[in-house]
Amino acid sequence: MELISGLPEDVARDCLIRVPYDQFPAVASVCKGWSAEIHSPDFHRRRRTTKQAQKILVTVQSKIDSDKTRTGLLAKSTTNPVYRLSVFEPKTGSWCELPLGPELAFGLPMFCQIAGVGFDLVVMGGWDPDSWKASNSVFIYNFLSAKWRRGADMPGGPRTFFACASDQNRTVYVAGGHDEEKNALRSALAYDVAMDVWVPLPDMSRERDECKAVFRRGGALCVVGGYCTEMQGRFERSAEVFDVAKWKWGPVEEEFLDAAACPRTCVDGADGAEGRMFMCRGGDVVALHGDTWRNVAKVPGEIRNVACVGVWERVDAGNWIEWVWGKPHMGFVLDLKKSGLGLNLPAQRTTLVTVQSGLPSPNLVLLDLFFFYQVKMLNIIGA
Repeated sequence: MELISGLPEDVARDCLIRVPYDQFPAVASVCKGWSAEIHSPDFHRRRRTTKQAQKILVTVQSKIDSDKTRTGLLAKSTTNPVYRLSVFEPKTGSWCELPLGPELAFGLPMFCQIAGVGFDLVVMGGWDPDSWKASNSVFIYNFLSAKWRRGADMPGGPRTFFACASDQNRTVYVAGGHDEEKNALRSALAYDVAMDVWVPLPDMSRERDECKAVFRRGGALCVVGGYCTEMQGRFERSAEVFDVAKWKWGPVEEEFLDAAACPRTCVDGADGAEGRMFMCRGGDVVALHGDTWRNVAKVPGEIRNVACVGVWERVDAGNWIEWVWGKPHMGFVLDLKKSGLGLNLPAQRTTLVTVQSGLPSPNLVLLDLFFFYQVKMLNIIGA
């Protein structure tokens, strides 16, 4: 059966690879041949090699009443926030809101974690928006079908403020956090999204509540900072690294961070052999070079508190950082190679985040905690 009647197969495929990612479900519903093509790994490899692939940024954001924001009533509008998934496609500058499944009709769980695995977006844990009870639920959104499915619950009961990271291919890793009795946890888990199976990892050496997980290139899960039950909010500087191939934790790195601080802004630099990590420390953006953290840029004074940092890749420039803060719809880009402020970026009316487009070299996205009370972000690669 021909993909497109009257056209050679290579020409038909050349047409299909130009379909925008948000039209994949509609295209796949046309016929079995098109569905098989859309779900084929070769199809997405061709999109990447021909530079037709699209980068998208996914965030968990509270809905903000812009009228109240303009009249200075932001605090009232965020008293009982409802969390939704917003998607930005940087090449076109377009925003959309992902539809939530029936079980999420009243919004995403507060403090949930999200991770991208292939063409799946995984939403884990958090607090029920009505009862505020901790949940161990897992919900998965597939960008090829535009459908939600329920995943297997996290084993071991509800946990909150756990670290979460993805290998971008198949597995999501969970580590630390605390249980319903506020006891910090040493346990860690791996979730195979395709198989819908949880596998326990060996316990970490220490309890780590509010830690940050970063999956490094080369197959290492780095769990940074956090604190034990007795310390209650007093973060430590140490980190532990889990070698996926050897299935074992390495020795604790006691002085991984320069200073004891919340590690929520730690991210992998996505820069291959250089292997850098980035984070925000006070008013600076710092990068880990070997065993040393070095200042690479200043955070603008208008940012009250950086909530989180995300990474994406760009081919036509060096390392870029973007900040969003203060007034709604304001954003800036910083070129780390030139260390200068750049573009004033477009933004959605009710969503305070923007990004730049491109392919391979790292880009960081920084968001202000004041406006993004609970924000998560990721890149869906190769859509």
